Amino acid sequence: MEMKYAFLIILTLLFTSCESKIEKQEHKLTGLWSLVAMDNYNAETKEWEVWNGGMQGYILYDDKENMSLHLLTKDYEKTALRFPDFDDSISLEALKHLTNSYVYFAKYSINYGDSVVTHKRISHSNPGEWGKTVHRKFGFIGDTLILEPLEDKTAGLRLKWVRN
Repeated sequence: MEMKYAFLIILTLLFTSCESKIEKQEHKLTGLWSLVAMDNYNAETKEWEVWNGGMQGYILYDDKENMSLHLLTKDYEKTALRFPDFDDSISLEALKHLTNSYVYFAKYSINYGDSVVTHKRISHSNPGEWGKTVHRKFGFIGDTLILEPLEDKTAGLRLKWVRN
């Protein structure tokens, strides 16, 4: 009889330990993050290189499986260009500048076993990307969140984020 109780106690402790580990991982991803580096892997040199001259942005994961992403070229906001919103009379230069801003909102889910977060996009700054599902390998180095796209067209990118 004592062996049965010992087994139940051990089983309960293991379950509680696993449960708190999962909660800890979920909590670790949740929050607002600032981009500190966006790199592309160069297969020829076998080194990571700054992508597109440098990028900035934010990613937000809430605790209700909603997320948003905003990526911009470095110093995007430091332009003298000014233009009205929702107006088709802006200059070609301003339109070109707007293409340096990339935004989407999604529902997300996490596969902890594979360390993959899936984004099912519900809107996107590029109409051709609406409704698409993308997958990101995730991990942590200290307090830094690392995301790596798994799709062929963006494979080789690595984004590093720090919590705000």
